[in-house]
Amino acid sequence: MAAISAAMVKELRDRTGLGMLDCKKALTENGGDIDKAIEELRKSSGMKAAKKAGRTAAEGIANCKVSEDGKFGLMVEVNSETDFVARDEGFRAFVQLVTDKAFAEKQTDVAVLMEGELEVAREALVQKIGENVSVRRVVTASADDGVVSAYVHGNDRIAVLVTLKGGNDELGKDVAMHVAAVNPQVVKPEDVSDEAQAKEREIYTAQAQESGKPAEIIEKMIDGRMRKYLAEISLTEQPFVKDPDVKVGALVKKGGAEIVSFTRFEVGEGIEKEEVDFAAEVAAQAGL
Repeated sequence: MAAISAAMVKELRDRTGLGMLDCKKALTENGGDIDKAIEELRKSSGMKAAKKAGRTAAEGIANCKVSEDGKFGLMVEVNSETDFVARDEGFRAFVQLVTDKAFAEKQTDVAVLMEGELEVAREALVQKIGENVSVRRVVTASADDGVVSAYVHGNDRIAVLVTLKGGNDELGKDVAMHVAAVNPQVVKPEDVSDEAQAKEREIYTAQAQESGKPAEIIEKMIDGRMRKYLAEISLTEQPFVKDPDVKVGALVKKGGAEIVSFTRFEVGEGIEKEEVDFAAEVAAQAGL
């Protein structure tokens, strides 16, 4: 019997969308012949998962977990195809399973995380609910001399991890809630890349030059717009969502803390959703 290599398993997985365990088993049972393995898999219920694997999973939920001492936190996004499934108890139980395992292992590599029991659980869930399910991303945060705080919005579609130097969890949660609501791009103005600033300045320059005003006035206009742009996207410069008279940076400083970092997950962001014409789909299936 031919030895079953990792490359063979990967090829079969790429061609079918099935899990590694199913692919390795099929290859073993068919002497390493990929075409025969595919033929056998097509006859099995496992291909239900494969058929779903190519469908866009842009719904789902984001979840967080923070250690009791507030020194370590983790955030995950798990996707489904529909919001209906995202509310399913079985799906939510799977998300918690993913969260707990990633937290215990401090693992952010999704491919490594999904090896073994989680992949088996994912495939079983796909079989049960009839939709593609995927673990999209995992991030962690640590604080040696501060706290890690988490906030998950009520519908579980937005989650935030914030790391503070100093401060406490109550302050961290306030900052995380603000991040969820306002979606800043960086912690402070100096964190904005030179490239991003150059692009904005180019746009503002073109706009200002159309005013026909003297060069020195145009330069002041550009500088003013740049300051406004940097303030609008920087967490420390934004008016605190719960008290607009106070900037987030001032709020944190008053609490004896400093914002080290934040990460914000919004379910489905960046995923191109396929627009489906359900009437046309039904007609096609009916042969009309």
